[in-house]
Amino acid sequence: MAKETKQPDHLLFGRQGEQLAFETLLKQGYIIRERNWRSDHHEIDIVAEKDSRIIIVEVKARKEPIEDISEVIDRKKINFLIAAGNAYLNACHLDFELQFDVILLYGSQDALMVEHIPDAFMAPLRTYR
Repeated sequence: MAKETKQPDHLLFGRQGEQLAFETLLKQGYIIRERNWRSDHHEIDIVAEKDSRIIIVEVKARKEPIEDISEVIDRKKINFLIAAGNAYLNACHLDFELQFDVILLYGSQDALMVEHIPDAFMAPLRTYR
């Protein structure tokens, strides 16, 4: 008989946060196209659709409130999400405008607070090194 392995608390907390983010988007009228989409080195927590846009949603769950979005989404992560969004459009042969949302969750497993930030950032027209 296989031994049952207990998942670490931080993984359970993260999964609970992603489920709550999923439910929040559904209540707001988003169509969920994918959850945990992966291709090569690209990864997207949630791919949704609303108002003729493909929405790339990054979910961040923490125990403490997040005061500034830059604490969890830096320039490198923004570039990664932009590349992943473009990879998704290419893989699915879609011609949609991309939107980037962030869902911040904080608190305990018993009481998570949800903050949805639509259009959290815009893809730069040009990147500089």
